[in-house]
Amino acid sequence: MTVGIFRVSAILAMVTALAGCIDHANDPVLLAIGVPVNPPAVAHSICMTDGNAMYDEARKQYQLRAQLTGYANADELQAETTARAAAHRQYVACLSGQGYRTLYAN
Repeated sequence: MTVGIFRVSAILAMVTALAGCIDHANDPVLLAIGVPVNPPAVAHSICMTDGNAMYDEARKQYQLRAQLTGYANADELQAETTARAAAHRQYVACLSGQGYRTLYAN
């Protein structure tokens, strides 16, 4: 019984220590403009989903354009850059539609 308690407390201590390692330095700060409908955490999760979907779609479109032009060995760096930019634009547009403005610490 006491061994189980020590194991649970050790696991909780480890989880707590690892939770402190998560880096939130590059997360945007959401400033409310007007009266937003959703709280910031809900708006962030909705818009992250939209951004991820746009990332996947931009990667697919880049690969399709590369196949259509006969450039079978598409530049992976350019595909990644294009997809990230499209995802970021979608995220910012979604947040502004939710009534927020993003501020980055960088």
